[in-house]
Amino acid sequence: MRVALDATALTLSSGGLRRYVSELSRALAACFPQDEFLLVSDQPCRGPEDSPADLRAAEGPRNRLERRWWLWGVRQAVLRTAADVFHGTNFEVPYLPVKPSVMTLHDLSPWMDPAWHADATRVRRRTPMLLRLGLATLILTHSESVRRQAITRFGLDPGRVLAVPLAAPSHFRPVRAQPPPRPYFLFVGTLERRKNLGVLLEAWREVRKRYAVDLVLVGRCRRDFSPPAQEDGLRWLGEVSEQQLPELYSGARACVYPSLYEGFGLPVLEAMQCGAPVMASRDPAICEVAGDAAMLLEACEVRAWIEALTLAAAHPERLAPWRDRGLRRARQFTWEGTARLTREAYEEARRRFGR
Repeated sequence: MRVALDATALTLSSGGLRRYVSELSRALAACFPQDEFLLVSDQPCRGPEDSPADLRAAEGPRNRLERRWWLWGVRQAVLRTAADVFHGTNFEVPYLPVKPSVMTLHDLSPWMDPAWHADATRVRRRTPMLLRLGLATLILTHSESVRRQAITRFGLDPGRVLAVPLAAPSHFRPVRAQPPPRPYFLFVGTLERRKNLGVLLEAWREVRKRYAVDLVLVGRCRRDFSPPAQEDGLRWLGEVSEQQLPELYSGARACVYPSLYEGFGLPVLEAMQCGAPVMASRDPAICEVAGDAAMLLEACEVRAWIEALTLAAAHPERLAPWRDRGLRRARQFTWEGTARLTREAYEEARRRFGR
């Protein structure tokens, strides 16, 4: 089988979308060496580092007409590469389907609160049309909760929507290092309104009045979000390398994730795989991923967050059971498993196309 994957996310410097395309494409190529996986985009991009031979970047637009990418260019790329299936990895598939297509619907956040995604107007308008017209042969979500939400909101045939969970990178493991100068809570993710950082900051400031524990924020800041002002104990590291993250997770007193809404919540799984206790919001997708391995709190109940952070600051030894449960839970998710379920979706899309 030859599969063309939308690789535009690889032009991003970091974030869950880039991680998804990078890890998935690499795992597909490693698990299915008899197949060929082509990365297509209207923007220059390279494949993941250490890519297998059966994963490579394809040629981009050849002329001005093909730069009208979703109308014409991606169609030509699929025909030129003789792909059997196209995988739209970020809410999109070609307008003119010539081969089966699979669309990844990461979550429903673009339709839940316009303030969360000020620059998502095209997605909000275009994706429902693609779904209504049946241009996506199959739709993938990362969790069963988002699968149910998508079926209800867009009136989809349940048989067309499959939940395929993600995983943390295999090199994310507990790291033994010197204890940090001061204990810290860690947030990892894009800085944006949906992540609910205001509640986290309010709770942490209360705890810091009694305990010398820092708050470390890791991730790029969206253009429509202002990072918090500098203050004692608050450290925003911005984007960090893949190699730095396991040590940051492993050294944290707890990983904190108060998000208002998620499609999966990958940092929760990454933290658990590194042995960090996790405190996260009681979002349906996060609950599905974390199971009983995370301390789950109502996203906007500041008092509950203060109590949880106080426990971690005052009695870190009480978090040991959460570490153990998190490590066990994380072992249930692998990118090999994600790749195998995704390839099964490709085969099913080929069977269904043109019916």
